[in-house]
Amino acid sequence: MSGFENYPRELAELDKEIHRYAAICGVDLSQHHELERCLADHHDSWSDDKARESLQGLLVLRIKLETEMLEQGLEAPLLVRQSPLSEDQ
Repeated sequence: MSGFENYPRELAELDKEIHRYAAICGVDLSQHHELERCLADHHDSWSDDKARESLQGLLVLRIKLETEMLEQGLEAPLLVRQSPLSEDQ
């Protein structure tokens, strides 16, 4: 990429779509095992598989964007922010 990206905007747009498809798939992004199961399971209906494949593609894009940011010395915000209660436990 050119180095002129607007990372906060790109991440916000990407995260919005990831959250949308996670909701369609019934996946709690804070639960790693749910995300793994969603991406690994084959679904009987085409529409469910399409949502799962879209979620997988969006997650790959986010990883690539995070990698690019790290290479430039930037830190990406978390996809799922922890609640204050979970930080205390």
